[in-house]
Amino acid sequence: MKINYRPEIDGLRAISVLAVIFYHLEKILSGTEYLKGGYLGVDVFFVISGYLITSIILKELVTTGSFSFKNFYERRIRRILPALLLVMLVSLPFAWM
Repeated sequence: MKINYRPEIDGLRAISVLAVIFYHLEKILSGTEYLKGGYLGVDVFFVISGYLITSIILKELVTTGSFSFKNFYERRIRRILPALLLVMLVSLPFAWM
């Protein structure tokens, strides 16, 4: 099941991540909250994730006529786990120090 690439979703993701980064930078650098878009960035990111997950589920329902939580989570784990393990492995020495 292939999902079409949507560049506008990547753009919204970038904007939401930048809003969170700028929010934290402002708090770290000056201790004040001039840029309060960090919470909005998180909300936008959650909405995008919900939209993508819903489209995956609906596409599976339309193409196969059924939906399996087991298969859904198995695909998520296969996609996310390798990157998670790599980040943990690279971060471990820095955390140890």
